[in-house]
Amino acid sequence: MIERIWSGDSGLWRLLLPLSWLYGLISSLLRLCYRLGWRKAWRAPVPVVVVGNLTAGGNGKTPVAIWLVQALQQRGLRPGVVSRGYGGKAKVYPLVLDSTTTTGEAGDEPVLIYQRTGAAVAVSPKRKEAVQALLAKGDIDIIITDDGLQHYALARDFEIVVVDGQRRFGNGWWLPAGPMRERASRLKSVDAVITNGGQAQDNEIAMRLMPGQAINLRTGEAQPLSALANVVAMAGIGHPPRFFSTLRQHGVAPVKEVPFADHQDYSEAQLTALTGKDQILLMTEKDAVKAKRFAAANWWYLPVDAELPPEQEKALLNRILALKSHS
Repeated sequence: MIERIWSGDSGLWRLLLPLSWLYGLISSLLRLCYRLGWRKAWRAPVPVVVVGNLTAGGNGKTPVAIWLVQALQQRGLRPGVVSRGYGGKAKVYPLVLDSTTTTGEAGDEPVLIYQRTGAAVAVSPKRKEAVQALLAKGDIDIIITDDGLQHYALARDFEIVVVDGQRRFGNGWWLPAGPMRERASRLKSVDAVITNGGQAQDNEIAMRLMPGQAINLRTGEAQPLSALANVVAMAGIGHPPRFFSTLRQHGVAPVKEVPFADHQDYSEAQLTALTGKDQILLMTEKDAVKAKRFAAANWWYLPVDAELPPEQEKALLNRILALKSHS
């Protein structure tokens, strides 16, 4: 229902307009306070790059953050990652992740980034505290914030916005009548716009999510996606249809598609019940970090990687690398 409202297919968005006006007023005033210096943003001693979005969930932001961390690591830098840690409830903040940190403590996306990149990752509702915790524990050259475009309390040196190239901005209204955290005009002030799928517009960088091999949650065995048959697909991400579409585009026709809410936690019984005899349960990597501790032998996940055009990728990375030389 929410997708139909946000896309404009349902007229119910009009009933939510008063709440959207209030949301827009509050968010605009907050940003204005920082622009005018009435509220002070804290500036880290190293460059800060924000990877965020203008809409609520499901744009491909975290794969872009992973791509950026790995690209910087390949160039000899030591990036650290900070996040709100949505969905996690740590006993103490800031929380610096290690191999024992659970998604219940840190949230699914920070754990996913930590496991994929090996970079230092910290979570806290106050990004300043997360940055300080990382800097106190070791040498960090640059900070990447996974989300946080609207967290103006942390000064930033470079802003990347990830846009869903198919859904774009829906009906264009602020939450909850539409999907917008900020209006589309905000794109004029950011440093780069990466468009996930669909058609990239002028001055946007086209990006696509490329699946790798399917990986068994229990054993770590890797198999080509095409080798899997009798598949039940599940996805607890911001936009589950994208995952199901990716499977079909690469030759997998699931016998059943099961969408879950973004950041949803799972139980063993809940996921076990999804498959019958001789069926495979195939999930996203974001789901896998929550389900691995109780995984069954027939559970697999599909990692995806952000892929940018080589020339645009090189140009974007050069701009970000230049931040380090000027710090």
